[in-house]
Amino acid sequence: MVTRDTTYDVVLFGATGFTGALTVEKLAALGPSGLRWAIAGRNRAKLESVRAALADLGPAGERVEVLTADVEDAASLRSMAEQTRVVASTVGPFSEHGEPLVAACADTGVDYADITGEPEFVDRMWLAHHARAVETGSRLVHACGFDSIPHDLGAYFTVLQLPTDVPLTVKGYVRAGGTPSNGTYRSAVHAFSRARQSKQASAERRRRRPPAPAGRRVTALPPRPERAPDDHGYALPLPTIDPLVVRRSARALDRYGPDFRYGHYAVVRSPVVAVGAPVVLGVLAGVAQLPVGRDLLLRLGDHGSGPGADRRAASWFRVRFVGTGGGRRVVTEVRGGDPGYDETSTMLAQSAMCLALDHLPDTAGQVTTVEAMGDALLGRLQVHGPSFHVLEDVPQESAG
Repeated sequence: MVTRDTTYDVVLFGATGFTGALTVEKLAALGPSGLRWAIAGRNRAKLESVRAALADLGPAGERVEVLTADVEDAASLRSMAEQTRVVASTVGPFSEHGEPLVAACADTGVDYADITGEPEFVDRMWLAHHARAVETGSRLVHACGFDSIPHDLGAYFTVLQLPTDVPLTVKGYVRAGGTPSNGTYRSAVHAFSRARQSKQASAERRRRRPPAPAGRRVTALPPRPERAPDDHGYALPLPTIDPLVVRRSARALDRYGPDFRYGHYAVVRSPVVAVGAPVVLGVLAGVAQLPVGRDLLLRLGDHGSGPGADRRAASWFRVRFVGTGGGRRVVTEVRGGDPGYDETSTMLAQSAMCLALDHLPDTAGQVTTVEAMGDALLGRLQVHGPSFHVLEDVPQESAG
């Protein structure tokens, strides 16, 4: 974490991209009047065009400045990082473009936040840059969008409703409706195509990570399909980055208890979808392993930058958590609008401002959103962002 004087509190890198432009608008609209911030990217003319539209959005929109930096120019990235407390990035796929900026932030002690949902990238960044970030005090906080804030903070919010110092079990059930952008689609295809490399990076991280604290255990629930908690659908194990992030938060914080177990599921209504979805995903993953198949999938997904405002307005998500332990059963829910863009841009903007402006736990290295920002970010999002609710809190033996 930077302690020297800097020109900016926050720099948003990738401000002219689809999600980047939305994040810029959120910073302008939600940032305090005293926020010192800048937008950054390769093309100064495009950045100036973005800046020109911000003055009427909010007090912070009148103060934004412009920096130029390029992922292929390490010196420009370091210069950008040295001028700020926090760099937030929307430049993906992160497996292709993300590491030079992570390296610059880790080396200069600057906090970093992004919206990646790519497990391999996160594992590789831990292997390559966590130790240096610990030395410099940099907080490297990945997955500050729909991947994985609603799930990470939602599980934490659920744990806070349960007794302390007892074994806890939490299950997260995800429902969502939205349209992915081309960038999200490309990231998914690249992740499918690198399944082997992702498995290798994960195994190396497990080999090198410190052992769990004495007397504590964090495990995944067996990945079996089950009925959804309201009995109105089917819950399919969802092997995204989100349960990995939840378990990493649980390993870091004693509040999750001596024995924490977590399961993560997608909820579907139709039995046809419940049976067919794993088959379709398996076929896509197999096709993506071949270069010709990967290239074909990428061409099929080349459909523009992202959904328009009307389509985003009709999009939504709900993540319901069921937590048990210490004789209690609680049901909570995180809900919001368009998950991939409107809510993701809000969550990244709030994460960047939280890292820059709020009083936070003393952490460094690659840390999760809960580990780095926890209660402070939860408070911010309760005002501007997805909402967190307790739906049920009863003795466990009364749950039915």
